[in-house]
Amino acid sequence: MLRFRPLTAEDQDKLWHWLHVALWDPPPAGLRPVEVLQAPGVRIYAEAWGKTTDVGRVAQVNGTDAGACWVRLLPVGVGLASVDAATPQLGIALEPEFQHKGHGRPLMLETLKAAARAGYRQVALTVHPENPAQYMYESCGFRKVERRNNYHLMLARVA
Repeated sequence: MLRFRPLTAEDQDKLWHWLHVALWDPPPAGLRPVEVLQAPGVRIYAEAWGKTTDVGRVAQVNGTDAGACWVRLLPVGVGLASVDAATPQLGIALEPEFQHKGHGRPLMLETLKAAARAGYRQVALTVHPENPAQYMYESCGFRKVERRNNYHLMLARVA
């Protein structure tokens, strides 16, 4: 059974892991070295989780944390998906054993609803053009608006 719970500051260690999983590269590449999480342009998405502007949900499958989807408001110009001062950037990751089983879409939709309840009007993300997850993102309301550093910038209205 799929359930959701808030992503909290107590999940900080798990969030670092999920951020690592979220850094997708086209096959045959595997996960990037874990040291990439120390890069300033990467760590901004997870460090010191639990700010008042942070919104996230954890997917639980039969009581096991399967992954998370989170949005974080960053200063303008910070982060590849930066749009404006009011649009948070989204990350999503599922543990490998829970991928391709229909959990990502409900997790993302639940997080987008939470973002709307938090007062956000839209959410941004970037996705590699070869990542098949982009079609799931489109099914959740995201639309491609431009290319940035060879990634698609996508936006979804949530309110």
